[in-house]
Amino acid sequence: MTRHLVTGATGFLGRHLCASLLGAGHEVVALCRRPDPALEAAGVTVRLGDVCSPAAMRAAVTGCEGVFHCAGKVSRDPADAEALYRVHVDGTKTTLDAARAAGVRRVVIASTSGIVAVSDDAAEVRDEDAPTPQRIIGRWPYYRSKLHAERAAFDRAAPGFEVVAVNPSLLLGPGDLHGSSTEDVRLFLERKLPFVPAGGIAFVDARDAATAMASAMERGRPGQRYLVNAANWSLGELFARLGRLSGVRPPLVRLPRTSPLVAGLGMDLFARAARALGLEAPVDRASAEMAQFYWYADASRARAELGFSPRDPDDTLRDTIDDLRARGAVWPRLLRR
Repeated sequence: MTRHLVTGATGFLGRHLCASLLGAGHEVVALCRRPDPALEAAGVTVRLGDVCSPAAMRAAVTGCEGVFHCAGKVSRDPADAEALYRVHVDGTKTTLDAARAAGVRRVVIASTSGIVAVSDDAAEVRDEDAPTPQRIIGRWPYYRSKLHAERAAFDRAAPGFEVVAVNPSLLLGPGDLHGSSTEDVRLFLERKLPFVPAGGIAFVDARDAATAMASAMERGRPGQRYLVNAANWSLGELFARLGRLSGVRPPLVRLPRTSPLVAGLGMDLFARAARALGLEAPVDRASAEMAQFYWYADASRARAELGFSPRDPDDTLRDTIDDLRARGAVWPRLLRR
C-alpha cells in the first residue's frame, strides 16, 4: 500500500481519482479548503489548506510517496484571469516545491488536452507532440494558465523527482457536483441551447481519466504528457446522440462556421436581446468562440503506455444524463414538457 496526496480531491476528477486509488488499496490524503465528510467516510484522510499555501502543502505532503495534483478552477470568464493564474500556476509551483522538499519521487499533474489539441481544421486530430496553438488558446485565460502551469511543473523536474502530465479532454460522466464540466449537457436537457454550433468536441469519462491518472503514477514516462480522450465528434453529432439518449429534441437551427470574432459579437448581440426580453442568454461569448474550433485529441500514447481503455462514449453520455436528472440538477418543469 502506498500513501498518496491528492489536491483538488473535492472536484469532479479528484473524487473519482480518490475512489480509484482507494479501490486499489492505496492510502489517500486529500488537501481540501474545507471539511468533506463524504471523503472522510470513504476512508480519505482530509487535511485542510490551500494549494497556494507553502505551509499547508508541507504539512499535507509529509509522509506521502506520490502526489496527484488535480486542484484547479474552471471558468470561461475573462474576469477570472488573475484567479485562474493564481490557482493553476502559483498553486502548481507551491505543490511541486513542497513535494520535492518532502522527498516525493513522482508527481502526476492533471493538465488539459486543450493546451495542444485544438485546431480550426476539422480533419486534424492532434497528439501530444503537436505544437502549442498559441494563436487559439491565447484567447482564453483558462487555457493560458493551464499551459503555464504545465510548463512550471516540468521545469521543476530533476533527478529523483519525476513529473508526468495527464491531459484529459472535456470530462463527462456522473458525479460533477459543482457543474464545472457537464454544464453544457444540463443546458441541452433544459432546452436552453437554441442552436447547434459548427465546431467539434472531444470528451472522456471522468472515471476513465481518473484510472489513467493512477496508471500514470506507475507507468507514465517522466517528462511526458498523455492525452486521454474517448470521442472526437462534431457538435451536431453530440447533440444528436444526447437527443436519442435523453428523449430531448436537439435544436433545429444549425449555425454555419464563422470566425471566432463574428461568433463572439453575434453572441453579445443575442445576449443583449435576451436581456431586453427579461431572459438570460445560455451561452457566453467565450463559449461561442470555442465552439468554432475542433478540439480533437489522439489518445494513442495513453492507450499504448498507460493501458488507457475508455468505455463506450454513449455509456458516458447516458450516465451523465441519468446523474444530472437523479441529482435534480436539471430543472424538473422543463423535463415534463
